[in-house]
Order: sequence, then C-alpha cells, then structure tokens
Amino acid sequence: MAHQYIFSMVNLRKVVPPQREILRGIYLSFLPGAKIGVLGLNGAGKSTVLRIMAGVDTDFAGDALPAEGTRIGFLPQDPRLDPSRDVLGNVELGVSSTRALLARFDELNEKMAGDLSAAESDKLMAEYQRVQDTIEASNAWELDRRLRPAGARHREGPHGQRRRRRGRASDQGRARALRRGLDEAR
Repeated sequence: MAHQYIFSMVNLRKVVPPQREILRGIYLSFLPGAKIGVLGLNGAGKSTVLRIMAGVDTDFAGDALPAEGTRIGFLPQDPRLDPSRDVLGNVELGVSSTRALLARFDELNEKMAGDLSAAESDKLMAEYQRVQDTIEASNAWELDRRLRPAGARHREGPHGQRRRRRGRASDQGRARALRRGLDEAR
C-alpha cells in the first residue's frame, strides 16, 4: 500500500538578495502524524523552510505541496504584536475570528426565538448547526477560561487598570534587576 504524504517538497530552491542561495535541492515528504524536527546552524534556512511550508513565503523555485485539505499553522519566531495593546489585547486580536463565531451563535439564538417561516427556520437551523459544530470542534466554548491564567481575577475599571500598570512597571523593574545581575555574573 502506497503512503499518502501530508506534505512534500520537491527540488526546492530559495535565493535571497544579493543572489545568495540559502536552500538548494531540498526534498522532504511527511507522513500523517509524523513528528518532525528541523535542525541546522544559524542562518541555514530552518525558518525559511517552515515559512514556505506554511505558505507565508511564496518566492521560491520548486514545489511545496500540502495534501488536499491539509491546514498548516505557523507561529513566527518573532510574532508581530500591536505595541499599543497589552498582552491580552494582542491575544484577543488572534482570537477575533473565534469571538465572531461565538457572537454569530448568539445572534442565531436570538433570531430563532422570533417568528419564522418554515423555510427561514430550516435555513437558520442549518447555519446554527454549522456554527455550533465549528465551535465544538475548536473547543471555542472554553475560550475565556483558556485565556485567563488559573486563579487570575478579571478586574475592570480605572482601579484595575492602575493595578495592571503598576504590575507591569514592577515586572519591568524586576527584569532590569535580573539583567543587571546576569551582566555582573559574567
């Protein structure tokens, strides 16, 4: 029985300015469920291979072929964060599509309580089922619980904001003291 690869790279080549070849003749094939590590020296092209696999980098020669229906996620080494937001605010940007899905579920619940024709009800029920299945498949019902550390209390209002700012300032002070201590230990 022939194995169906979940991802294949065939004769991959990547050149960066000024005409520096960082990948040449790369052939890779991954079976479903395989655990793969990418090892190499700094600058060897490990992150580039991963960006190509995820479809983030499309400027290369050769083939990078995920199997049909395969979804590849990519977490960049240096995430792009919004400096005007705190950590939770940046996380919320990443889960906005899940929040929208949960909001849509609530909207559908409200609409179902109204007067609907049989056709409208059937159409609404089909969407409701699709949305609910998607929420359950991604465990989105647990989103808020997963975003808050165990034991953390949610505080709102100016007093909570002041406490958070004070906490960040003291965390930064501890980080500076730790760096000084490490520098002095060298």
